Amino acid sequence: MTKRTAAKYKIDRRMGENIWGRPNSPVNRREYGPGQHGQRRKGKLSDFGLQLRAKQKLKGYYGDLTEKQFRRIYGEAERVKGDTGENLIGLLERRLDAVIYRAKFVATMFAARQFVNHGHVTVNGKRVNIPSYRVQEGDVIAVREKSRQIAVVLEATQLPERDVPDYIEADHGKLSATFTRTPGLSDVPYPVLMEPNLVIEYYAQN
Repeated sequence: MTKRTAAKYKIDRRMGENIWGRPNSPVNRREYGPGQHGQRRKGKLSDFGLQLRAKQKLKGYYGDLTEKQFRRIYGEAERVKGDTGENLIGLLERRLDAVIYRAKFVATMFAARQFVNHGHVTVNGKRVNIPSYRVQEGDVIAVREKSRQIAVVLEATQLPERDVPDYIEADHGKLSATFTRTPGLSDVPYPVLMEPNLVIEYYAQN
């Protein structure tokens, strides 16, 4: 098992939820956390605990971003006009690796980051290998022609467990997608409840 696979399974177990909605998640079989103390009875979480958990879940969902990366995105969301929680979700969904995942060009968020890193993706015809690259509305994201026969791409487009959301127009024949608009929380097809409002409370108090 690769470190990336182990990491994503550990996040599921730690949260006690199948946060990506994958059929192979260990949470589908056992809901307790990882490690020798995982089966201990959990006490009721404090307000701080709920806020921290909401942050860890959202941060983990997007490929287990570092605290520095996530805090920077939160800072941007706070500076933009409007609801900070909605802004935070919009900024996370505009990451190139998130768009690649949403368009079903790869099976997992972790694979999306690796796929972009390895130079398999173009934005408006130009090769981009930075997973955190900020996609703009109207941008066309595509798998490079040389990379279109990679097995993980061909398998991912056939995955039945998730659909492409309506803010992305994907053409799996051409392996290209257009990011049509920045989504809000209610637009994003999270398999579990995400609570950006608790993330905002966490950072406001810490």
